[in-house]
Amino acid sequence: MDQTTVSLGIALALVFIAVILAVIFFRFVPVGLWLTALFSGVRVSFLTLFGMRFRRVDPSAIIIPMISGHKAGILLSVNELEGHYLAGGNVKRVVNSLISADKAGIALTYKQATAIDLAGRDVFEAVQVSVNPKVITTPKVAAMAKDGIQLLAVARVTVRANINRLVGGAGEETILARVGEGIVSTIGSAASHKAVLENPDLISKTVLSKGLDAGTAFEILSIDIADVDVGKNIGAELQTDQAEADKRIAQAKAEERRALAVAVEQEFRAEAQNQRAKVIAAEAQIPLAMAEAFRSGNLGVMDYQRYRNIQADTVMRQAIAGQTDANPPAGS
Repeated sequence: MDQTTVSLGIALALVFIAVILAVIFFRFVPVGLWLTALFSGVRVSFLTLFGMRFRRVDPSAIIIPMISGHKAGILLSVNELEGHYLAGGNVKRVVNSLISADKAGIALTYKQATAIDLAGRDVFEAVQVSVNPKVITTPKVAAMAKDGIQLLAVARVTVRANINRLVGGAGEETILARVGEGIVSTIGSAASHKAVLENPDLISKTVLSKGLDAGTAFEILSIDIADVDVGKNIGAELQTDQAEADKRIAQAKAEERRALAVAVEQEFRAEAQNQRAKVIAAEAQIPLAMAEAFRSGNLGVMDYQRYRNIQADTVMRQAIAGQTDANPPAGS
């Protein structure tokens, strides 16, 4: 009885250990994923899947894209995909881009795809844009023709991704900036805004001939002017502003001349008043001189009377002539 109990206990312990080992095995080794790979024709060992767990790699993120590539005829290595995953790349996006490029006949190697993905660009989208060109619409670009009329133009730029220049090539912002600069330059060199409105294709032809896609990740296929609107009469506004500025300058100069004239007039008045004061002071000495002449006998009564008659005659003549004298005759 005791031996039977011991045997049963050992058997239960073995079963328990087997269950624990099975749980650990199925926890660290995705058997279902291994079977999927096996039936898909992708050979992956249990040790490889077990090692991915310790390297903190999601096995499904490696095996599922690998199966997709294998079905599309693209042979990929587990180590390559795992290395790209550990580097922070998107394995699924890289494999999908390789499949799309292969179907479209675009030369794209695994090294190029991983480099583009690690550079922060969507390599799958880049392949799609390379197959199906993308249309970029510019914002309204304001430019002024030589006749002073402002034009507002909107352009649609059709671009295709250049796989070989995706790493290190400029993006859409550079394309938009260069196209906007070309539109401004073309409109600015036009003699009249009417010529631009009559032939808007001149803008697209001129801008397209400048090779604006140099150094970018795209190839410009066409530039089409979608809309051209007439804006403000900038030339007239500038002339108005200039005339207003000239008017203010002329007014300032006139005010300066007026102030100078007023200052000169005040100076003349002050000088006249000074001379007038000197005359009054001199006339005030006449009665004193006459009194002195009477005392010394140099002036008689008849002489004084003749002086008064001449003075009265002078006052009368001035009154007839309409003249006034603020100061009364000396000796009156």
